[in-house]
Amino acid sequence: MNWKDSFKEGTELILSTSSKDGSPNANIVISLGFMDNKILIANCQMKTTINNLKENPRICVISKYYRIRGSVEIFSSGKYFELCKKKNKKYNVNNAILLTVKDVFDLDKGSKIE
Repeated sequence: MNWKDSFKEGTELILSTSSKDGSPNANIVISLGFMDNKILIANCQMKTTINNLKENPRICVISKYYRIRGSVEIFSSGKYFELCKKKNKKYNVNNAILLTVKDVFDLDKGSKIE
């Protein structure tokens, strides 16, 4: 199985952030899939998460037995925001979060794979 299959559209992810002072936060989110080789996530109710990401754009995301670390860009309009609104009919979208993958770790094997 390719690690990207664990982050495909519709998959539940555990998204972890920390504030500038290091206070941790975690949420369960739904992947909206890969866009431009980055993972797209809609922010509908994540006030603390967005505040943390504005202070510290580094992020950790887990799905199944894979951990991704990377950085994010936050959009409140434009292409990615419109995609989030189109893919998410259940909740109002406040922001689009676009995750650039820096490294991928296989938690089952205990090794970095990308």
